[in-house]
Amino acid sequence: MIPAPRQYSEWVTVIELFKGGENDTDVLEAMQHGELEWQSGVAERFSKRLIDAVNHRMNEATDKFQKDMGRTMGSESSIVRAILAVRKEMRFLSAALDLPVLPAEHREKLQELVQEQADKMQHSLEDSAKRDRSGKLLSIVRNNKVNSLKGV
Repeated sequence: MIPAPRQYSEWVTVIELFKGGENDTDVLEAMQHGELEWQSGVAERFSKRLIDAVNHRMNEATDKFQKDMGRTMGSESSIVRAILAVRKEMRFLSAALDLPVLPAEHREKLQELVQEQADKMQHSLEDSAKRDRSGKLLSIVRNNKVNSLKGV
């Protein structure tokens, strides 16, 4: 179990764990229960570290997704697994940014960044799938949306 961070230095450690993507359940719980005095200087440094960590994870998720899609060899189940895996990561990132320690407007802005990235991925997938004359790929992409971040 990871203790909930109370000071900026503790947050740095937890954000680095978050960035590394290991032990996500415990890291998320610690982040959800953490505290931080939202003051000038600390707020900016905290936000930058958190955004950098989220961007790192989104880039890794995108890279992994592209590799997974390259290995599908047209297998519908492999395509669905790849889409669901990247959606799961994007959902996690969105949930990780729903931190009580963040002011509401800041929290919403950060979650919008993840949603925008997921929307771009979905749009790109749909554009690519339109080249498939059978229509199967487009159907798969539309029935398993990367950008469905709310819900299950």
